[in-house]
Amino acid sequence: MKALIVVDMQNDFIDGNLGTPEALAIVDTVAQKIQARKAEGWQIIFTRDTHQANYLETNEGWHLPVSHCIEGTNGWEIREGLDTSDALVVNKPTFGFTGWADVFDDMPGELEEIELIGLCTDICVVSNALILKALYPEITVSVDPSCCAGVTPSSHEAALTTMKMCQIEID
Repeated sequence: MKALIVVDMQNDFIDGNLGTPEALAIVDTVAQKIQARKAEGWQIIFTRDTHQANYLETNEGWHLPVSHCIEGTNGWEIREGLDTSDALVVNKPTFGFTGWADVFDDMPGELEEIELIGLCTDICVVSNALILKALYPEITVSVDPSCCAGVTPSSHEAALTTMKMCQIEID
């Protein structure tokens, strides 16, 4: 089985509270990548950054004091136009999701390859890519930089360099 993980393509990260022009610019490319991987038979998995109303009182909220991706709000929703049909959606409470082994153990077939795309390259994409590479050191874990955007262009590039150094393929 091959899996495409679409990381946090949510309204708050695209043009909401934490949106950037770079994030907005990748939406169509991400939509095309999802369709291409679906046509190739890949399992599509979306992650959704998920916080509660007390976000600003949490450790993450103290470090990033911008309320975002509050469960049930428009900002929490995956961007309209990204095909979530037949996809698994994983709500994650922080940057890196630590339940990947459970997700993949529940799927049929042997895991062969994982590709990550989405937002933000320098926070959630890099965190999840490193977790997945540690869990599955013998499979290809890759990131398509044309389908990612960081908080800034320079931090996007720094994250790509970090991932490459950790044997994550940068397409």
